[in-house]
Parts: sequence; structure tokens; C-alpha cells
Amino acid sequence: MISLPGLRQFLDNLEEGILFLDQRRHVVAINEAASRMLGQNHDNILDKLCPSLFQGTACARSCEKGGHCSLMKNAIQGKKIQDLVVQRPDGTLIPLRMWAMVLPTDERLAYCAVVLRDRTHEMQLEEAARDRLRLGGLVGHSGVMRDLFRQILRAAASEASILLTGESGSGKELVARALHENSSRAKGPYVRVHCAAFPEQLLEGELFGHARGAFTGAATAREGRFEAAHGGTLLLDEIGEVPMSVQVKLLRVLQEHEIERLGENQTRKVDVRIIAATHRDLPAMVSRGEFRADLYYRLRVLPLHVPALRERKEDIPLLASSMLADMLNRHPGRDIQLSNEALDALGAYSWPGNVRELVNALEYAMVHVDGTTILARHLPPEIQETSRLIANLQADDTPASASALVQRYYRAPAQQAGQEKETLMLALKETGGNKAAAAEKLGMSRTTLWKRLKQYGLG
Repeated sequence: MISLPGLRQFLDNLEEGILFLDQRRHVVAINEAASRMLGQNHDNILDKLCPSLFQGTACARSCEKGGHCSLMKNAIQGKKIQDLVVQRPDGTLIPLRMWAMVLPTDERLAYCAVVLRDRTHEMQLEEAARDRLRLGGLVGHSGVMRDLFRQILRAAASEASILLTGESGSGKELVARALHENSSRAKGPYVRVHCAAFPEQLLEGELFGHARGAFTGAATAREGRFEAAHGGTLLLDEIGEVPMSVQVKLLRVLQEHEIERLGENQTRKVDVRIIAATHRDLPAMVSRGEFRADLYYRLRVLPLHVPALRERKEDIPLLASSMLADMLNRHPGRDIQLSNEALDALGAYSWPGNVRELVNALEYAMVHVDGTTILARHLPPEIQETSRLIANLQADDTPASASALVQRYYRAPAQQAGQEKETLMLALKETGGNKAAAAEKLGMSRTTLWKRLKQYGLG
């Protein structure tokens, strides 16, 4: 039996469950988390054969058949983690992640430890994210966006600082808003500072505020963005543009949770959740001495990467329909839809400007459309040129390079249509067949939804 001083208290404060086994695979010690996960009293588990605690699982069957700990065998072979669902004595099920580790061989100690992690919350997040089409202002149903939705929901439950990375125009500000709106601070203020918009001498006052007379023109005292965001969330957009002199003061705020206005000696406590965003390579800037390493690690406690639009082209039909619906709401009386050839052209383009460029392309098409349907010829010239290039390459099937280029930039209309049809069916399923609710969920007008349903035989 393990009885080292203080060990019991330490083990019982862990979130992970721990089972200590002897060489016969009998339980010699267990912490409170493991007892809770397995739904059994501590004393009832002691001296039990490990497989009997996980009856009916593949892990237990493997262990019983082989006569040795299958988790240990997996660990030796490099397969360290195993996911399974365990039925407790009261009949309830709990999803667990398990792995094992060898302990120093000693007759007084256990032979190995089995570690358990409750995956209930993780699976709830996966369920919440899996069938989402939207999260705040974010729209998408691709695999990378479902992963991002799950990460946002997980990070929103924390108070830790977040660093958002991604290309310009990819939607980092929308991610920051979604983080705020799904957090416990959602009723508090959401404040954004575009750090690149202010020269060095003004950025400090913008962030921390200033006292009256702190500098020429400071006729009155003014609170900064940190104070304005008290009790809520502060987005430091383009954090890579912050000069070194201000980085030092940002680090102090993150460490001490207090600010000093310019021209004052008084400190003021602030309760703010920090989200920083950048399109720049901060690790490279740190290595060149352009960004403080200590500030970088303070900001990236929870790193999130926002994918580029070219990495989620299957979202383009849904994104474009949602954006077009927003534009039409600002121009009542117009009923415009995207043609399949326009969607093909959008899918063929590489989108260096990301989602922001897609918005601009649709605004351009809204100006140039001469009817109720946006065709490829109504899109910006660079998108039309890519579409024409793809068409020419399709006509010439001899060069291998042409085929490679098509595969890189072109998504077949049948595949695109299939993905849009699947999205429409999912929206109808989620709304119980209510077309008005489905149209709202998809961000399109009811007329556009009706036409799409008729097109795919879903009317």
C-alpha cells in the first residue's frame, strides 16, 4: 500500500484519476478522482483486478485474454492513449481517456499507474461544434471550422490570455468576438484596439489613459481602453506592431492587473481578459529581438490559429450566401442570387485576401450585376481570369502540369453542389423542417432558400 507522507493529499487534488496496480494487476491505491469517475467507493475498488473495473471494454477484453496489462503493452509500443466508454455500477456511462506508466520496481510500491481523464466535457464541446453552421459572426461547416468552433468554446470557458494568429482578412476579429460572447464576461464590455493605427506616442495614452495636463492638449483626464474594458474583454489587434516601450508596460499589466495613467503615480486595478491578434510571425520577431519573449509567452497561454479561406473552400457557398443576404438586407427590394458558374469561379480562386476579399468581390458583383443572378462575368477581373485559366486547362488535357493546377485551384461543380445540398439538408434537420428558420440560420433570404431547395429536388 502506498503511504508516503503528503502523497494522498496531492493525489486527491488531481483532476485526473490515478489507479496504482501491482504486478498481478490488482489495485493497491486509488485517488478520489478515479473513485468518482468509476462510480465506486474507494474501499470497494482496492484489491480488485483492474479489468473488472472496465468490464465490456476492448481494454478489459484484451487484458483478460493476454493475462497482462494491455495499456502497458500499448505504452511500450508507443500507443500511449486509449479512449473507451465505461459503464458504472449504477448503469451510467462515462467516456474516459486512459494511459499507463511504469513506476520504479519496488516491492513496497505499485508496479504501474493507470491514468484516467474524464472526456465528458470534451465530448460535449465536440457535439456542440460538430453540426454548427455559425458561431457568432463566423460561418462554416468545413472540418477546420468545426475544429475552430470547438477550440473557441473550450477557450471561452477559461480566463487565460489568448493569442490569435492567421493571415490578414481571415476573421480573427470575429473569433475574438465569439470568444467574448461565449464567455462568462459576455455581459461586460468588448473593446478593440487596433495597435497599428496609433503612433508610438499616442498608443500608450490610448491603452492606459492620461491625467489632465499629462501632455500638450490634454485638457481633461481620460480613461484608456484597459479601464473601458474592465469586467470584459480587450482585443489587442495587430499586437506585433506594438513598440518595445509599450510592450514593457503591457507585460506589467498582465502580471499585476493594474495600470497607471500617463501623468499619474496612482495605480488602478483592472479586471480584463486579454485577446491578442496578429498576422505576423511573432516567434521570428522574438528571435530577432523585435518582440519581447516574456510578453509573447504571457499572451499565448491559449494559442488559436484562424485558417485561411483557401484552406476551407468548401465553406465558400455558405459564406457567400450569408454575405449576400446581409448585403440585400441593406438594400431592401432587391432579390439577387449567385449562379452555379459564379460559385465555381469563387471556388477556383486562391483568395490571397481571405474572407475580407470575398466580401469585396460580392460587393463588386452587386454593383455590376444587370439582373437578378450574379454570373461569373459580374465578379472582379482577377477572379474571372482564374476561372478562364481553369477552363482553358480543362480543354487541354495533355500537360501534366495543367492537371495539377486544376486539382490545386478547382473544385468540381458536382462536389461543390453536393456540399451545398448537404448544408441545406443539415439546416432543415436542425430547424425541424422550418424553412424560414433554416433560411435565417443559413443567412439567406427565404426566396433564395426556396430556389436552392427546388434546384436540388428538396422542395
